Amino acid sequence: MDFLDRNINFDALLKFSHISASTQQHLKRVYSSFAVCMLVAAAGAYVNVVLRLLQGSFLSFAGSLGMMLWLMFTPHSHETEKKRLGILAGFAFFSGVGLGPALNLCIAINPSIIPTAFLGTAVIFTCFSLSALYARRRSFLFLGGVLMSALSLLLLSSLVNLFVGSVILFKMHMYIGLLVMCGFVLFDTQLIIEKAEHGDKDYVWHCVDLFLDFITIFRKLMVILAMNEKEKKKERK
Repeated sequence: MDFLDRNINFDALLKFSHISASTQQHLKRVYSSFAVCMLVAAAGAYVNVVLRLLQGSFLSFAGSLGMMLWLMFTPHSHETEKKRLGILAGFAFFSGVGLGPALNLCIAINPSIIPTAFLGTAVIFTCFSLSALYARRRSFLFLGGVLMSALSLLLLSSLVNLFVGSVILFKMHMYIGLLVMCGFVLFDTQLIIEKAEHGDKDYVWHCVDLFLDFITIFRKLMVILAMNEKEKKKERK
């Protein structure tokens, strides 16, 4: 059949004609750094969960915040590139350590939640990233104001829930928060492209944006799956 004889041009699928060659090179650096961050974060999670070191959420929070501020105030230049990459690795490590409590919760309920959540996060992140890359430039930048407003409302609801203690409100916060973070993947990816097209080639800081999106989606998926698994166990009893 003619249909079976057709050759699929995979090279054409990987071409982004609306993105300049220099920006495509920039994106390669961003995603390469992102991949390294994932490995370092996994090491941080291993240290916390398996080796039982660096216990305590405040320590991981302080470490992550400190590394982020250090990176923010270290100017982007060729001379500081290696230093900033080291700071980025430190930030990723403490972010991985910070996942420890959520990972321990999932292990206690059902260890299979972790690979399921990671696979789900990888699929979500890849699909929304590709959507942003293939879409017309600036087509998702309008989401910025909406997403920031939604994030503010989620923060307010979480503060209110500290006093109310509503399970329904917590679940709504998780599910809506997951949708908001999916939107941030679209927005941040296209914002990185626009910044690069206008000369901002700080791939280290751009990597931080995407890494935070991935980590937040992963954390929320783990919590959602853990809640659902816990409810299933209660129903069986």
